[in-house]
Amino acid sequence: MAGVPGSAPALELRGITKRFGDLVANRSVDFDVVGGEVHALLGENGAGKTTVMRIAYGLTHPDAGSVLVEGHEVAIRSPRDAIAAGIGMVTQHFSLVGPMSVAENLALGRASGLRLDLDAARRRAVHAAERFGIRVDPDARVADLSVGEQQRVEILKALARDCRILILDEPTAVLVPAEIEALFATLRSLLEEGLSVVFISHKLGEVRAISNRVSVLRQGQMIGTVAGSTDERELARMMVGRPMLGVERSAGAPAPSEAEPVLRIRDLRVDGAHGRPSVEDVSLGVRGGEILGVAGVSGNGQTELMAVLSGMRRPVAGTVSVGDLDLTGADPRQMTAARVGRIPEDRHASLIPDLSVAYNLVMERLDDFRHSGRIDERAIRAHADELIARFDIRASPDDRVAALSGGNIQKVLLARVLSRDPRVLVVSQPTRGLDVGATEYVRSQLLARRADGAAVLLVSEDLDELLALADRLIVLYEGRIVGEMSAQEADREQLGMLMAGRGRNP
Repeated sequence: MAGVPGSAPALELRGITKRFGDLVANRSVDFDVVGGEVHALLGENGAGKTTVMRIAYGLTHPDAGSVLVEGHEVAIRSPRDAIAAGIGMVTQHFSLVGPMSVAENLALGRASGLRLDLDAARRRAVHAAERFGIRVDPDARVADLSVGEQQRVEILKALARDCRILILDEPTAVLVPAEIEALFATLRSLLEEGLSVVFISHKLGEVRAISNRVSVLRQGQMIGTVAGSTDERELARMMVGRPMLGVERSAGAPAPSEAEPVLRIRDLRVDGAHGRPSVEDVSLGVRGGEILGVAGVSGNGQTELMAVLSGMRRPVAGTVSVGDLDLTGADPRQMTAARVGRIPEDRHASLIPDLSVAYNLVMERLDDFRHSGRIDERAIRAHADELIARFDIRASPDDRVAALSGGNIQKVLLARVLSRDPRVLVVSQPTRGLDVGATEYVRSQLLARRADGAAVLLVSEDLDELLALADRLIVLYEGRIVGEMSAQEADREQLGMLMAGRGRNP
């Protein structure tokens, strides 16, 4: 363990208990991090790791327990108190102001007086981006940024505050390998200056690469603390309470190289802001029984490509077809009728949080459960019972989707889409923010669809995921395909360079 032997922890949580009604999110949790170390916190979704760190940052108040900074108990009633105590946090849910620029967001809370010096704010933003190796456009309006770009702004905002204790909740989810390495290099240099880092992540390889210690929460209780070098399977076992089976890549036979593509895209162009193309001259094909992986840093055309394939956006030029059916410009209903299943990156936007699990499962086919003008409630419930059992959804038909964990929300979406036996499946960021167990389940479902002969287009910013699941890979950069290769021949360093716009492998 790093830090000065015998010194007081930089941050210490003692006996933290937090209840939400009958649910105990944290039960007498003890946790500490010392100067100059990275202490990782692992746990499944709903294990309580984010809750306990929100308490440390003043976003949530504990029912019992105390927070100590450098050996002294402090009252953390709000993020302002936490920042004053030297604590910074990057949360999973953004706290940026959409209409403002990146530079203005980085300056919030730092300006004195009634006026903001925009030139000075921009210079500080440029300097911070260069110092920490995180690529952002200081003049870009936050509302126009993709999810991944907003995540990078959040990371930069926290690092630029010169905090002594930094809490990072899934900070690398949307970064390419070169950016992750740059972030880790920055953290290591700051650790030498005494920075303390709490690192929350589902990527066990990253946890082992950067952490001195790892603590595991399960069902709100601290299971134990081990060295950061602990084997990944042992860490996963501690998280879920059972050995992990892993995802077997041999779930289906390789797609015949001579087969005609089921999904075909030709010369696709989609315009973005100010009439500039977000996707330009993209052509690709996906065969039945094949997973085509799309790699790229968020904001390079993936969102627009998926919007076209989901029927949410019309292309400016080019064609989209499934088999012999032209689906160029088709709407969501036409896409569904053509047996195109869609799992978008924002799972929450695809479901209605205040509706029950049962109604969310039939939302796209409610007419099938209507007889003589009346909704058949019994049939809807029976359908939900069947899919809940089939897809291992930890919920009842009457539960509100908003009350479910991220993993179970994704299972509801998977169940709704896969139960209709799609011929083509277009998937974006299917395991982002999910714990190890839920990730394993979702990936196994994608491989099962591949084995059943579906054509799967998989967009992911997780290279490990793409290399584990895809048969072929393409790389998108600034809306164009800059590389294509088989997954077996893929080189991580080359992929990272292509994703960063350095080099081309057409």
